[in-house]
Amino acid sequence: MDRMEFEKIIDWAIESEVEAEAFYREVSRYMKNPAVKELFERLAKEELGHKNTLERIKTDEAVIDQFTRPGADFKLAEITEEPELSIDLSPADAIALAMKKEQTAYEFYTKIAAQSADAQVHKVFSQLAAMELEHKHKMENAFVDIGYPEVW
Repeated sequence: MDRMEFEKIIDWAIESEVEAEAFYREVSRYMKNPAVKELFERLAKEELGHKNTLERIKTDEAVIDQFTRPGADFKLAEITEEPELSIDLSPADAIALAMKKEQTAYEFYTKIAAQSADAQVHKVFSQLAAMELEHKHKMENAFVDIGYPEVW
């Protein structure tokens, strides 16, 4: 893969992070529950951080090796129904919505990595998938904490 193709892939990933950041920020504006509002604001900041990391990868590919390595996937998002977006989302539903968004991003990056014959592209998308899996884990843990307080 030449440099131009690599940068095109990174630019596309950056655009995806910008869209996710905009989604979380927009949703936070309409939330009535302060805890839900804060959750979506925090997620927006994390997506912005992902964007900044991807921009650094364009000038220093070694940055990609700093990504979190994927851990176990609890698959909680996969068995949880995605709630409808509304201004009255409960904290549990807000987390479930975020969890599903992270699951979708993880699955997308994993699919691109699996379909790539180019080792560099495979590595980039595998690491992006790991980053989204980390977010998914955070949301799943928060979902259990809020939705099932008897567990802790």
